[in-house]
Amino acid sequence: MTIDNEATLAARAPDGYDPSDYAPFAVTVDLTVFTIRTGRLCLLLVQRAEDPYARAWALPGGFVKPAEGIDSAASRELLEEAKVDVFTGHLEQLATYGDPDRDPRMRVVSVAYLAFAPDLPDPVAGSDAADARWWAIDDILDGETGVSLAFDHQQIISDGLERVRAKLEYTTLAARFVAEPFTLGDLHAVYTAVWGMPVRLTNFRRKVTSTEGFVIPVDGHSAPGPAGGAPAALYRRGPANELHPPLRRGER
Repeated sequence: MTIDNEATLAARAPDGYDPSDYAPFAVTVDLTVFTIRTGRLCLLLVQRAEDPYARAWALPGGFVKPAEGIDSAASRELLEEAKVDVFTGHLEQLATYGDPDRDPRMRVVSVAYLAFAPDLPDPVAGSDAADARWWAIDDILDGETGVSLAFDHQQIISDGLERVRAKLEYTTLAARFVAEPFTLGDLHAVYTAVWGMPVRLTNFRRKVTSTEGFVIPVDGHSAPGPAGGAPAALYRRGPANELHPPLRRGER
């Protein structure tokens, strides 16, 4: 196929174009960062030190710099807020939120991201935050713990939670919540914590081990449990990305 050379010219603004004809707005990134701590699905929140919404809790994030890409901004904020040198967990774009009145300062469009990984460290509040901590997701959403959320972050959190719960149904990403090597019991605990409901262990084991490439056995066994239980076989993540058939929530 012949390419028209004129179509390959560098893009440029048309004659007479004036950016001031359009109202300015800012772009931010917000991060729903999940991990599992003491058997509970937890989300990273920071407490705002200044208005708007001073003292309210918010998702970590910030403004995209003028010469910065959206994904680069998300990665930068993730490393700054999660306090890890290199993030090796799962990171993907969640959705874009742009209601005109979502931020009282000006028109702000936020690109939200979903991230999760095992064993994330305790956060340390940055210079623009009063506090930072992991919150159990049930404590955020049950409305009884007094967690006041800034902006439209309640909606973003709900969307992020549903995304990660759904992904565990049809992908193998649950294995990204546990450090290698792991037992099937460790993986089962991920599903129970993320879905917020019990998962029948025998059915779970059958589905995991029958899905080619979900988990791969490794040499060795876990240490005996505190009650003297038998050591469990150890596994690592396999190359498979999808579950066929899916592992449905509430499936008995």
